[in-house]
Amino acid sequence: MKNVNEGKGLFAPLVVVTRNIIGKKRFNQLRGKAIALHSQVITEFCKSIGADGKQRQGLIRLAKKNGERLGFLA
Repeated sequence: MKNVNEGKGLFAPLVVVTRNIIGKKRFNQLRGKAIALHSQVITEFCKSIGADGKQRQGLIRLAKKNGERLGFLA
């Protein structure tokens, strides 16, 4: 099944080539780790500025939308 984001966004070609080189399973593991790490960074940022959980979730959703637009989810 083809990803609907494949080929869209600035980084999509790099993401697709990397996935083809290292394999889908390993790629998804690395992507999952990167997403978890990014969520932790957002959480720590929200703690440092006193943002509540709703604002944190909004930032995480915004990060996902930006990732889609840039092609990181290709």
